[in-house]
Amino acid sequence: MYTYFFQGLTMGLAYLAPIGMQNLFVINSALNDSRRRAFLTALIVAFFDITLSASCFFGIGSLMEKYETVKLGILLLGSAVLIKIGLSLIKTKAEEIRKEGQSMPIGKTISSACFVTWCNPQAIIDGTMMLGAFHVTLLSNQALPFMSGIISASFLWFLGLIFLISLFSGKINSGVLTVINKVCGVVIIVYGMSLLKTFFSQL
Repeated sequence: MYTYFFQGLTMGLAYLAPIGMQNLFVINSALNDSRRRAFLTALIVAFFDITLSASCFFGIGSLMEKYETVKLGILLLGSAVLIKIGLSLIKTKAEEIRKEGQSMPIGKTISSACFVTWCNPQAIIDGTMMLGAFHVTLLSNQALPFMSGIISASFLWFLGLIFLISLFSGKINSGVLTVINKVCGVVIIVYGMSLLKTFFSQL
């Protein structure tokens, strides 16, 4: 079962690491708020990320278990989406992140974290395709370890992001962020190719 936990952990980290709305929200908090408040922001973002991941994984996964054509379609679309995301990340250059803005009230932090997670159509589509596709490749006793890895990845990534940026804020620049994107792009492409292989094996 550790294999599936590690697979979920690595997939979750690779998917979260590319610079997007969630990460920029957390990074902004790390650069502007106290460390305690920044960690609280990271926990809030991780909570909404986990709820979205669970919804994508179990909702679409259950549907695909009942309908073979849906299963094959999601596998094909999921692999295509992952490969496309990976290629775009390799080509993308992250913009310079600057210190700006003031610490927002906790209520606004919660609503904003919810917005950048649940009101991001691309994140919902990508998450559904990626996690739903992986769900059909796992047995029932393998799904929980895999999702445990995904959940752990959310906490590790967002809390780790706060910790690292608070320590090395002076060294975080566009070059570092671009390298992160490229490495994660390669990892995501590898996972996409794995899903594509599963698709062809089930035809």
